[in-house]
Amino acid sequence: MTATADLAIRMARAAFNRALAEADLSAIGPLLTMNVVMMTGTDSGIIAGREAQLLAWKREFAAKERMVYTRTPNNIIASPVEPIAMEHGHWTGMVGGTTVASGQYSAKWRNVSGDWLIEAEIYLTLA
Repeated sequence: MTATADLAIRMARAAFNRALAEADLSAIGPLLTMNVVMMTGTDSGIIAGREAQLLAWKREFAAKERMVYTRTPNNIIASPVEPIAMEHGHWTGMVGGTTVASGQYSAKWRNVSGDWLIEAEIYLTLA
């Protein structure tokens, strides 16, 4: 993998984390492909498509005791033959500064016109 892909994906992940912390829907949308898929960690719910995911985040952001999620990449592997990459890492969910849930995740990224966008994510809740 090129250092450029690794750095670009880590920067995009940091931007996504910032958007979640700041409840900034307008910053999340551009980081997702149109057909992005997310499988949640606890109930294995499937959220398919950018608009569905933005609606889910909008509901999360409106919660009285909002959970703030952070994803931290452990490693990123880019394909040498396609414009795709896989990110593996751990996530935490915090309410009021206290971690209330955590686990592992994998995310598939796709380079679209020079930008790395999230195409799919799957989460595993461990605590």
